[in-house]
Amino acid sequence: MEGNNTVLCDPPISAYLMGAFLSELVPNPVKHRLAIRWDTLLILVEMLAVLFLGFLPDSAPVQITQVVINFVASMQYNTFRQAEGIPVATTFATNHIRQIGIGLAREVKHRHAGDHSHREKLFVHLRMLIFFFAGASAGSLFAHLLGGRSIWFTLIPLAVVFAVLLKADLVEEKDRMEQKPAGH
Repeated sequence: MEGNNTVLCDPPISAYLMGAFLSELVPNPVKHRLAIRWDTLLILVEMLAVLFLGFLPDSAPVQITQVVINFVASMQYNTFRQAEGIPVATTFATNHIRQIGIGLAREVKHRHAGDHSHREKLFVHLRMLIFFFAGASAGSLFAHLLGGRSIWFTLIPLAVVFAVLLKADLVEEKDRMEQKPAGH
């Protein structure tokens, strides 16, 4: 029976590995051939993956969804490493919970010292956690109502992020395309 479990784990792990591999190789060719950065293109890739997954029947094997999500999540985690210049994890919430705990401890330690430099980082992680919670709550509600089609609701925030990044690439940061974005 152990052999079967290993076979079932191979595709999701391989998809995660391939996502990290590609997200390391693709950014330079993208920025030299396209007018947009890799991170902007990745959001479009995520939107296409969401469209594809939403069209899968609810009876489709869960492994299909798992492999697609692992592939895209790996690329996202490897590509979006910071927000507003602060290191963040965009695919899981536990780091944000930990960073909020650290920030609150620093708030207690420095409450009389007047050193509030930690607050910016604390508030970035707090906002990220709030968005994780809001997304998970909405996703849970819509999943009960619409099944697998509920994934299409993620297209709304993805489209907003895509529009913001596309505007930055084509207008606001056009002259800085060679620079690696700092969570632009």
